[in-house]
Amino acid sequence: MFSIVDRQELTKRDMISLTVEAPAIARRIRPGQFVILRVNETGERLPLTVAYADPTNGTITIIFQVVGKSTALLASLPVGDAIRDLAGPLGATMDFENVGTVVGIGGGSGIAVLHHLLIGYKEAGNRLIGIIGARDKGLLILEEEMDRLCDRLVITTDDGSYGMHGLVTDALKDLVDHGVTLDLAVAVGPLVMMRAVCQMTKLYDLPTVVSLNPVMVDGTGMCGGCRCTVGGERKFACVDGPHFDGHKVDFDELMRRNATFSRDERLSLLSSVTKG
Repeated sequence: MFSIVDRQELTKRDMISLTVEAPAIARRIRPGQFVILRVNETGERLPLTVAYADPTNGTITIIFQVVGKSTALLASLPVGDAIRDLAGPLGATMDFENVGTVVGIGGGSGIAVLHHLLIGYKEAGNRLIGIIGARDKGLLILEEEMDRLCDRLVITTDDGSYGMHGLVTDALKDLVDHGVTLDLAVAVGPLVMMRAVCQMTKLYDLPTVVSLNPVMVDGTGMCGGCRCTVGGERKFACVDGPHFDGHKVDFDELMRRNATFSRDERLSLLSSVTKG
């Protein structure tokens, strides 16, 4: 059992942060890796990327959005309760090199993943520029944490309620148009956002790393649920990734596959709320 020591509601629309006691994972996990958990004995396996780890206190923090029955159940757990199973760290480790200036681009719950990745690039000695966006101000997360981590932070909102009015790609274009030298882009967020970023960075000949979020089940590559096409080759996000060269990812295929169970997830969530 893994005790929950802190719980926060980060936005007005079901974005939850849980800090969990997991000393062994906290000591070993590297930025970008993930864990798989089960809330209880009958719960499904739920893959979540760690936002940050605290080896000193033996805790990890996961940030997720309630999108289905399992995430709703996880979100309902109070401080003092416990998660039944927690396995990790999982996923391939990344090589963080000093390349110069890294621009990190995040949207939605992907900002949490981005934050952990940028810690790795910061420790390698890179200069960091962060771009984070949301539909409106109320959906932004980790603004203060990103501001402390990055040398420069740009915020965008679709409705113009906060920061720059526009999309994260608009902010990226603005940086390039003003002659800011960028050596690497790291994009984490909805698939449509990552695809748009990669289409733009390919025009700029800017190397781009993305974090894929297809459905992962067992986290070992055995089930094949997270298969994706990268550079014309079949990959499994859970063991080969979840981080890949964004210019080689077949996003259209991934978006079709990722939407396969969206209706079932909505119905499952609706059913659990109705019964509750």
